[in-house]
Amino acid sequence: MRPSLTTLAIVLVTIPIGIGWRMLPLGLPWFFYKYGGSFLWAVALYWFIATLLPKLYPIALATIATLAALIVEFSRLVPEPTIDAFRLTLPGQLILGRFFSFKNIAAYLLAIFFSALLDRYLSPGRAFGKTVRLSTS
Repeated sequence: MRPSLTTLAIVLVTIPIGIGWRMLPLGLPWFFYKYGGSFLWAVALYWFIATLLPKLYPIALATIATLAALIVEFSRLVPEPTIDAFRLTLPGQLILGRFFSFKNIAAYLLAIFFSALLDRYLSPGRAFGKTVRLSTS
């Protein structure tokens, strides 16, 4: 089991980096500015879910994070006045985004994949799921 404090620390470090990435004039090329923010959003999402569900294996966490990211992204295609009004605020833009993009989905998937790999290496002895050991005797 991974310590929840470790995953919470990762979330609490990732969020300000992501906000700074989006808000500060870092002089980044547009591609890195745009998709780096999406990448960091998905990293924070993965580790937030890992904090809430510390007993799950990385593959289960990655599946949940992917589904959550896809729901958020595809929800942009469904007009809902209250949510659309929230999306126009700064917190709404940072949490839910404003525009649908398949490229954002690619950034989310990449970030979740790398987060699950990192999770695997931060939790020695844990596999991506239950493993079956074959006896050679």
